[in-house]
Amino acid sequence: MAERDAASRRRFLGQLGTGAAALWAGIAPGNAAQTAPAGTDTFEPDVALELIAEPRRLSLRPGPATLAWTYRAHVVKGDPATVQELPQGYLGPILRVRRGQKLRVDFMNRLDEPSIVHWHGLHLPDSMDGHPRFAIGPGERFRYQFEVKNRAGTYWYHPHPHGRTGAQVYFGLAGLLLVSDDEEQALPLPRGEFDLPIVIQDRTFGDDNQFRYLGGARPAAARGEATEAPPASGRATGGGTMGGGTMGGRGMMSGDMMARMTGFLGDTILVNGRPNPSLEVAAHPYRLRILNGSNSRIYRLAWHDGRPLTVIATDGGLLERPVQKDYVVLAPAERVELWADLSQDRVGTELTMLSLAFDGSMGPMMDRMGGGSMGRMMASSTLAAGARFSIFTVKVVRKANGSLELPERLSSIRWPLLEDAVNRTKPRTFRLTMERMQWGINRRVFEMTAVAPDEVVKLDSTEVWEFVNDSGMMTMAHPMHVHDQQFRVLERRRGPVSESVRDGFVDQGWKDTVLLMPGDRVKLLLRFEDYPGLYLYHCHMLEHEDSGLMRNYRVEA
Repeated sequence: MAERDAASRRRFLGQLGTGAAALWAGIAPGNAAQTAPAGTDTFEPDVALELIAEPRRLSLRPGPATLAWTYRAHVVKGDPATVQELPQGYLGPILRVRRGQKLRVDFMNRLDEPSIVHWHGLHLPDSMDGHPRFAIGPGERFRYQFEVKNRAGTYWYHPHPHGRTGAQVYFGLAGLLLVSDDEEQALPLPRGEFDLPIVIQDRTFGDDNQFRYLGGARPAAARGEATEAPPASGRATGGGTMGGGTMGGRGMMSGDMMARMTGFLGDTILVNGRPNPSLEVAAHPYRLRILNGSNSRIYRLAWHDGRPLTVIATDGGLLERPVQKDYVVLAPAERVELWADLSQDRVGTELTMLSLAFDGSMGPMMDRMGGGSMGRMMASSTLAAGARFSIFTVKVVRKANGSLELPERLSSIRWPLLEDAVNRTKPRTFRLTMERMQWGINRRVFEMTAVAPDEVVKLDSTEVWEFVNDSGMMTMAHPMHVHDQQFRVLERRRGPVSESVRDGFVDQGWKDTVLLMPGDRVKLLLRFEDYPGLYLYHCHMLEHEDSGLMRNYRVEA
């Protein structure tokens, strides 16, 4: 039975594109690792890894192999099961760790440009968080050393160099980081082959099967190989990240400039780095860990037959109790975990996860600039924002022994108290702005280490932050991410968005990314503890982040 279950899991994950052998390569000798500030010489890890970013050619579609940038990892010390390699697709391996473990990761950059790794959603010292000021050059390495303090949940890792995050993620650099703890392990949740990671991304392929990105950019195969790439500038000037475009026929901006402003959309949906995903499953409950790993696309998730989605977790882990939704709106970087009970489905049943049609992600001026159509405005893709399409299909091919009952109570959450917030009657306000074709926060754009007086918070304090997305005719949806934080959504005041999205937000549980549709105001409760330092907050539409819709905040002791 155990051998059959193991073989079944391997087959299942292979179909999903979520596991496989890789060729190992160690850290090149002689390249001293950049490491954390003082105090880490005595750090003794429970688990030590090497994580390498490098070019790789993959057979993703019939025809020529696709050149991508990928992560691969090797366990140097500790449990080999920490690394679950992903076959066939370009995504990095799944890293499985436990709360309380001490983790060391030696990151090696074998790309032809600077990079650094951000551990999205984790609570870490600022030197371990992957701030772009720590980006390392080709051939260099960076040592991460930290204790895993987060509760069980679905987190992820991706590059974070300024001006090139969008390109590096688009070309393949991303992976899941799954944390477990005693509370989660005590629950009767689906495990093994019934615990499925699902990373949803969109890409555009050229006739040669190569990824197509802004300005015709593509990843370099090796150091020194030329690659076209948009300049990494945060200013709205000709040749900058938002520049280089012209106004064309019928008042429409050039597709490249508009895609930089609105976010790049691909026309092919991939799951776990593979197109056309179709999964063979058993008649059994499943835990679906879904990450929106796209650069800019928002999904409205729903089963094709109308059965409800049962949400059991969000960005920062399990909810206190399950929540049922007819559909779930998932913005870039957000995660949602679903309890998908297929135990009553007959063998032969096919079930498709859709992204349902929606509108309301653009303000009126942004829509008109695209010639009166949001789809035409998103000239980077033939698959318009808010379109209806299939994401993946599951087919029940066998019965399963045993079953599980959905727990009525999933976890206990110790929330920070609103009455402890130092500014509970006057929230710290961050307004998303647009001036001179430049996105900003409170009319500011990113500067590598700059912090304004109203971006300084005190260690061991609780605050209310309010993000306001009301830049008028020029606004659009923005998913806002705060580094080093899992926060509580206190209040959402909805703007004039479509009815087709307003019931799909999952604001329960711990969050690190929150979507604001045009006109929305969202209040968050945050607790700043353990670590002083410099952290980021930004829009997670990566083209927005790269163009300057990102700022620092400082935690002062």
